[in-house]
Amino acid sequence: MNGLSVLTLAKGRATHLANLIEGLRRSEQAPDELVIADMGGLPSALPKAPFPIRIERIEGADLPLAAARNRSAASARCDRLLFLDVDCIPAARLITDISAALEQRDALICPEVLYLGPDDARASWREADLNRCGMSHPVRSFPKSGLRTEPNAGLFWSLAFGIRRLRFQALGGFDEAFTGYGAEDTDFGFRAKAAGLQLVLMAGPGAFHQHHPVSDPPIEHIDDIIANAKIFYNKWKLWPMRGWLDAFEALGLISLEDGNIRKLRLSDIA
Repeated sequence: MNGLSVLTLAKGRATHLANLIEGLRRSEQAPDELVIADMGGLPSALPKAPFPIRIERIEGADLPLAAARNRSAASARCDRLLFLDVDCIPAARLITDISAALEQRDALICPEVLYLGPDDARASWREADLNRCGMSHPVRSFPKSGLRTEPNAGLFWSLAFGIRRLRFQALGGFDEAFTGYGAEDTDFGFRAKAAGLQLVLMAGPGAFHQHHPVSDPPIEHIDDIIANAKIFYNKWKLWPMRGWLDAFEALGLISLEDGNIRKLRLSDIA
């Protein structure tokens, strides 16, 4: 049907999810539905909203990101999809602007996301304050207004993006050979470009990323990152997540050479 479905993934993160729903509730234009792919730990009671909320239960690996996104898209009822990670708060105009952009362009559209500090968006919040506190991404430059085509498919990321449902289906969704953490979104961006689908950046702010603790590099995900990097390299003949891989190598955790990654045991590290 005509309209826009918002799709999100959740594994716990009850406060983040509540803020995402609150952001959608405050939207100038309400979404036609919110589909939540529950990877475990979803709160038993969700905030009330003036739009339908449906839940898809996802079984499997700890973070089956590709499969969860595909399931949410398959169950969506609208012809436009907005993928929004659970730690994002949508700006009031995001639904209006992404809907208009998808009407105008058959493309992979990423809105600008501003990053919040640890004390922002706690308890009650106002969008004006989030806009004032939010920081731009350090390596992704967005247009000051309107839309701009981005030739570098590696700058696609799945934090927040819009796509027409028929186009998502034609691409085959995310490759579920990628399991756990890392590279499934870069692969999707590369496949979109190979299919002739342009990456388009949209002026914002479109959403605000809620702060949460992270490790850099994410050593707790090293096994997933190694496995997914190998899958990506075999498809595209280059390494994804190069910043993380280089950091692992600098820490003596992996050996990266001749198109292969080898995880080093402690006894292997001189």
